[in-house]
Amino acid sequence: MKSEGSSGGCSASAISVSGLGKRYQLGTSPQQGYQRLSESLLQWVRNPVKALSGSRSEAEDFWALQDVSFEVKQGDSVGIVGRNGAGKSTLLKILSRITEPTTGRLVLRGRVASLLEVGTGFHPELTGRENIYLNGALLGMQRSEIRSKFDEIVAFAEVDKFLDTPVKRYSSGMYVRLAFAIAAHVQPDVLIVDEVLAVGDAVFQQKCLGRMSELSKRQHTTVLFVSHQMEALLRLCQRGILLHQGRVVAEGTMEAVSREYHRAFASGRTSADCRTMQRAAFLRGQAVIDEVELEANGAGVPFAQRLIFRVYISRRGEASQIHLCWAIFSAGGHEVASSRVALPDQSRGGRFSVPHLRLAPGRYSVNFGIKSERGDEDLVEHALMFDVMANETSAEVWADSIRASTIPETELLEVLPA
Repeated sequence: MKSEGSSGGCSASAISVSGLGKRYQLGTSPQQGYQRLSESLLQWVRNPVKALSGSRSEAEDFWALQDVSFEVKQGDSVGIVGRNGAGKSTLLKILSRITEPTTGRLVLRGRVASLLEVGTGFHPELTGRENIYLNGALLGMQRSEIRSKFDEIVAFAEVDKFLDTPVKRYSSGMYVRLAFAIAAHVQPDVLIVDEVLAVGDAVFQQKCLGRMSELSKRQHTTVLFVSHQMEALLRLCQRGILLHQGRVVAEGTMEAVSREYHRAFASGRTSADCRTMQRAAFLRGQAVIDEVELEANGAGVPFAQRLIFRVYISRRGEASQIHLCWAIFSAGGHEVASSRVALPDQSRGGRFSVPHLRLAPGRYSVNFGIKSERGDEDLVEHALMFDVMANETSAEVWADSIRASTIPETELLEVLPA
């Protein structure tokens, strides 16, 4: 690992990574010849036969990162995405000089500030005031520099009432506010931020994103940002890197990497055969739902794009003036939108669209039902599941301002004949 001074030019490379790899050992290595008494006793209790034989489990190599290479220009904002266990946090720890790589070469230019875990660099027994000086010193600030930035840090963190309180009494949100305020006012050449910002509330997250954007655009600070909130990444980052099983599998614009992430890892159910699904006893069953389908590609539905459903039904008796009903639920089980559309008599279903539904990016499920003038004919719960994908439009609107209508417009596009 190598660190160099700031080059001063905006087009110079701030981070250069070549063939980076990090290996960990799982299990017990046969080469470990010394064990404490407590470890030997615990091993005997767990497996006395194995302990008496003296055999030990073989160590297994686990590569958290393999052959990772990329380059980040000074002043760029780069989002790093991937599923849990993809190697994102390991990469940031190497870039933050917390751990050494097993293989490869890393060059960092300038002062690096990182925010990886709640409370990192804080002493729980010290007050907020004392920890500002301690954490600032760990990030390379001189005492005079910390003193000149002190009021700005406190104002940003909004912890002025608790400055002389030991931080062990702080909430996780207060920890993060203070830690980010210090890191963001170091005036670093490289700012590295992990998912830790998710601990803060929506207002604070907006404030942090604004500060990171200001650092990138006005002070040419290089920002590396790991988050599962794709709207935040699209709003802040121009470029993206997708990691999977410790390797870089996609790199490019943030929007292109976002699409690739959804395409590769989408696990929704956009079509279903409902004939074998269980039904409630109170349903009349004179008209039932056979199949349902959401017209979408493998990656899901982009934000603000209309939803188009196909529903096939069977009629088993007299059920006139029927309505096809639907309801969309969030991942937390809350109904966010519902409506109905009338189907002509004798039809076998319909293809209909919901053109003006602006669902926040995330996972949703859909219930379908049939109502007639005599009552509830059929109901299929959670028949479909789909993802709404973040894009540049959703990043501009921001998730907290997106609300679905309770009864949105539903347009019947096509009647499926009998």
